[in-house]
Amino acid sequence: MCFRTLHKNKDLSILFLRIVIAAIFLSHGYTKWAAFDGTLTVMNILAIAEPLGGVAMLIGLFTRWAGLGLAIIMLGAMRMKIGNVGIAGFAGMGGWEFDALIFAACVMIMTIGAGKYSLDAKTGWN
Repeated sequence: MCFRTLHKNKDLSILFLRIVIAAIFLSHGYTKWAAFDGTLTVMNILAIAEPLGGVAMLIGLFTRWAGLGLAIIMLGAMRMKIGNVGIAGFAGMGGWEFDALIFAACVMIMTIGAGKYSLDAKTGWN
């Protein structure tokens, strides 16, 4: 059956998910980094935390911890958006649904680990 073949390639799927999560957080962290001014603000903390979490996801090092940290960041993002535009949101205002999907992906990586194509697997952290 086709699903047996897919199960054999689950580590490739995990790698793909990690790469996508990393790309999202590196991209968003980069835009925050452009406004970094060295003061202790939430945006400046995120300008450091998001790229670090993205790199950890990309190379698969301390991946479960990165998943936890990035999931917490996404909970904050969802809370902020729901507080600003409500649970239903407005067209074009950027609702919380995208953040919820990223949150779920981070929880999944935190739960199942980085897979065999990671530094965690090489070091025994997985």
